[in-house]
Amino acid sequence: MTRAGVSGFGGLRALAGCGGCAAKAPPELVEMLAGFAARAGGQNSQVLVGLAPPDDAAVYAIDADRALIATVDFFPPLVDAAQDYGAIAAANAVSDVYAMGGEVAFALAVSGFPAEVPQDVIAAVAAGAVQVLTECGGQLLGGHSVRCAEPVFGLCVLGFVHPNRIWRKSGARAGDILMLSKPIGTGVLLSSGQPADVVTATSTMRQTNRAAAQALRTLTDTPHAVTDVSGYGLLGHAAEMAERSGVGFRIDTTAVPWLPGAVDAAARGVRTSAHRRAAEQPEPRFRFATGIDDTLRVLLHDPQTSGGLLAAVAPRDVVALQAAGYVPIGTVTADGPGYVELS
Repeated sequence: MTRAGVSGFGGLRALAGCGGCAAKAPPELVEMLAGFAARAGGQNSQVLVGLAPPDDAAVYAIDADRALIATVDFFPPLVDAAQDYGAIAAANAVSDVYAMGGEVAFALAVSGFPAEVPQDVIAAVAAGAVQVLTECGGQLLGGHSVRCAEPVFGLCVLGFVHPNRIWRKSGARAGDILMLSKPIGTGVLLSSGQPADVVTATSTMRQTNRAAAQALRTLTDTPHAVTDVSGYGLLGHAAEMAERSGVGFRIDTTAVPWLPGAVDAAARGVRTSAHRRAAEQPEPRFRFATGIDDTLRVLLHDPQTSGGLLAAVAPRDVVALQAAGYVPIGTVTADGPGYVELS
């Protein structure tokens, strides 16, 4: 196998107009589905997390001790190496289960490739996904594939959580500390096209949030709010968590961890399509301090694929999370709701 794929195939990336979570569409679909659900009479009592409001995954009660977590995530290729593509897609998909406090049980593949993609390339994509699922204690039990003009791959992931231990995006409290489990910068690194940047981004994207979630489970206090950082960037997901919680966030940009090479790439003018959309639609929720230049703004909006967990926790749990690799990047304030101050 080569970095470009297998069997002499030239690579997957050229077949995609936009790859990874940078291809994430605006949230209109979720709003439309929520409207349908409301007109149908809302959610039944077994739906613990659904569309009112939506979260990182749906949760459905089975009995007093178990609830089923269900999520689906897929995207076009963001790297040429087939096995890396599958592994990254799987790590990204299982992240929503971990963001809800659950453990992975099994998954179904969502697969669509043009006819010119060799079968062994598709098999390598699936092998990468199986490897990640196995590392997470899960299994691939089936799926569905179609022919389509642009390649896409991902998973519908099922997991379990105790009904009383579900983590949500809402619940952050004034005085909480914001903790981030992974550095930021996969979007600009992939867009730079530099081999070293792609290797750096691939390495972090293949890492799942299983250990990060386990660290949150061992805290003295249950984390007050959790989400994973993906296609809307650190700022987009932070603002969503703040709005759902009815609070404000204050983020110290000097504390945010960046992937090696990400700052240089952004400073050179590397941009993704998501950056261009953000520039065209300025957000009044974001309050930037004087001195925060365009490079930092780009990185704060940078779309992450298989990004880390963002958690709002009690101050006494910070040291334990730092030992597990988390970085404190800010605080929760009584301002808002939904305002994010950047200093």
